[in-house]
Amino acid sequence: MKVTAITAQQKNQHRVNIMVDDAYRFSLDMFQVGELNIRIGKEYTEEELTNLETESQFGKMYARALEYCLSRPHSAKEVRDYLYRKTRDTRTKTGGIKKGISTEIGRRVFERLDERGYVNDEKFAQFWIENRNMVKGVSKRMLTAELQAKGIEKQVIERFLSESARSDKDELQKMIVKKRSRHADDQKFMQYLARQGFSYDAIKEALRSTEA
Repeated sequence: MKVTAITAQQKNQHRVNIMVDDAYRFSLDMFQVGELNIRIGKEYTEEELTNLETESQFGKMYARALEYCLSRPHSAKEVRDYLYRKTRDTRTKTGGIKKGISTEIGRRVFERLDERGYVNDEKFAQFWIENRNMVKGVSKRMLTAELQAKGIEKQVIERFLSESARSDKDELQKMIVKKRSRHADDQKFMQYLARQGFSYDAIKEALRSTEA
């Protein structure tokens, strides 16, 4: 079987269609064409073409995962969870079943992202601490719980929290200013603030200073 044409895709200028014996077989991104030495006139066995189809799936999934990572910093756990979801079969709008990617492709995609520096728990922790609800306010206890849920190690969390300019006193004041008008009952308001991770002593002091 022979590659008879390599044509650019209309919807995605970074991918090309590979024609084998004048019929569409699979698509690859531009870098893969060079890496895999695909060229017109080259002949392949069915097994080799099947392996190239796997590389096509890898390229598509890597592009999607890269876009996910570039949307904002993500923890390693978030990226693994994202890729795991892509291994699950999903139902299409027409009622059919779309097969998920193989776990092997998911593993390879994660390793490529990690190698190229797109997965970094330290950068993610710093981003999350400095950007999480900057206007509304959030307690360090809540930040710690959120980061732990996202797979960040305790020592990394503690280091970046200690380096951050954020303080529970300032964050609590932000939340009181933002939420006070919605809570007429002081006791319920204190309970709400406590659920956000602030201590009762800090809450009482903040409310006294606000009402003074």
